[in-house]
Amino acid sequence: MANTYTQIHIQCVMAVKYRQSLIHKEWKEILHKYITGIVQNHGHKMLSINSMPDHLHMFFGLRPNQSIADLMRIVKSESSEWINSQKFNSSVFRWQEGYGAFSYSRSQVQTVNSYILNQEEHHRKKTFTEEYEDFLKAFEIEYDEQYIFKVLE
Repeated sequence: MANTYTQIHIQCVMAVKYRQSLIHKEWKEILHKYITGIVQNHGHKMLSINSMPDHLHMFFGLRPNQSIADLMRIVKSESSEWINSQKFNSSVFRWQEGYGAFSYSRSQVQTVNSYILNQEEHHRKKTFTEEYEDFLKAFEIEYDEQYIFKVLE
């Protein structure tokens, strides 16, 4: 797109279906590289990515030629297929329906990168649900608790 200049920074958060702890330390780095490849192959720029056993954060520069919804659909479906084809888990891997997407200004990039790269430290103090609800409240997003990422009952 000639003469189109943008600076759009998005953090997306997605959970493993039923919040199962299926992302293992042994292969999480290769998963991050795989997802980074998907994002970059679609023309976006990955700024940081990290995961806990039950969820993943990614922060990227979004190009305006693709919607966040379209990109997230592709990331989730292609990464699920890849995880299952690699047989990393004995059970089938799926991402939970939905995701969180939050926008940031350029001045916040370093803070968000640090936050994402230090997930292990943050989750010593706060659960994923607490963290996610804090994001929704901080960004003043109305939500229905029945649609927050749920655990298997």
